[in-house]
Amino acid sequence: MEQSQVAAVPSERVRYRLTRLQRLLPVLPNIVIVMAFQVLIWLDGGPFGPLLVSGLLFWGVLPVLITLLPFGVTLTPSAAIVHNLRRRTIPWSNVQAIRIESFFGSRTVVIYEAGGRCTRMRAPITGFLSWDRSFEEKFHTIGRWWLDHRGPDWAPVPPPGLQWGGPPASDGNPYAPPA
Repeated sequence: MEQSQVAAVPSERVRYRLTRLQRLLPVLPNIVIVMAFQVLIWLDGGPFGPLLVSGLLFWGVLPVLITLLPFGVTLTPSAAIVHNLRRRTIPWSNVQAIRIESFFGSRTVVIYEAGGRCTRMRAPITGFLSWDRSFEEKFHTIGRWWLDHRGPDWAPVPPPGLQWGGPPASDGNPYAPPA
């Protein structure tokens, strides 16, 4: 069986963003609350329209616009470009570890750099109201890109403030902030 030219050439970029469902599900409770509040006011004899429109604009449309920001990560052969509130470019040669960590009940991917800085990515993410079936696959793809593109002269760097052969950090994470 022959492989096509398009499939044979590895992609130059891989982009992971929040899924459409991950962007919309956190907003739905706001819309339900606004609608229920409006129905209660209407049953009490108040106006139906003005509060509904302003409530939906503030609690429905505004959060949707905020969630449309391009959060995620773009993997290139030279760096991981993290799109959070600010865009950061992290060269693969500067990355020391990529881990999954829990944060407010969600599992996120965190990149640890040689200088001790850690960057928590907003996508990929998985958790309640933000479930991603392919989270593990995305995490392994990010890790594979790091291993494949970090360069032949990459060497692990001891975390700042930790001597070789010194005691490990309190929670077993050498890149955790000091207690």
